[in-house]
Amino acid sequence: MIPSDTLNVTHEDARAIDDCWNRIGIHGDKSCPLLAEHIHCRNCPVYSAAATRLLDRYALQQDERDPVATQVETERKTRSVLMFRLGEEWLGLATRSLVEVAPLQAIHSLPHQRSRALLGVANVRGALVACLSLVELLGLDASTAPATGARIMPRMLIIAAQGGPVVVPVDEVDGIHAIDERLLEAASRSGAQASAKYTRGVLAFRGRSLRWLDEEQLLSAVSRSLT
Repeated sequence: MIPSDTLNVTHEDARAIDDCWNRIGIHGDKSCPLLAEHIHCRNCPVYSAAATRLLDRYALQQDERDPVATQVETERKTRSVLMFRLGEEWLGLATRSLVEVAPLQAIHSLPHQRSRALLGVANVRGALVACLSLVELLGLDASTAPATGARIMPRMLIIAAQGGPVVVPVDEVDGIHAIDERLLEAASRSGAQASAKYTRGVLAFRGRSLRWLDEEQLLSAVSRSLT
């Protein structure tokens, strides 16, 4: 479950926007007279205007709030990292940036996208949440064939950006692992793939090449994509 304070900004926005789609629309009692014309709320200009307003709020929140303080890591032997896959590439992200791993949901595109990375919005428990493409943000090859395996289920990661939570679809989630900090530090010092976007280093982990992401740079890029 998403902590209530983490989605507080988004839920406040949803109330201010008047989420008619949850009351009289496709997720409500379906009494809206516009449904006969638009079939689904995502086709309605009211829904599109609400989504655009939400993205405006992300920009305002970044202007009004102090940057999220970086947690000071205490001395310890391991660091908690979420391991997930995009195409054939395995990536690791510190779990302090993660809110939740959720099932894949429908992404509703917007008529006027603000950036190439912005896929649209997703409905997270009745609140509109911006959805971004990590493939675009990280500059990965979108044509790369996905890895094969049994019972692979795409997921959505809900991560904590400065203006509020955002969701990013991923092809597979391996799980959360406690990785020896000496391995992470060695990967960072080695300079492997130093030219790759928002990457601290690359290390061998569980028989795979794992690209360890720089969460601060990544979250900064996420915030820029929403303004």
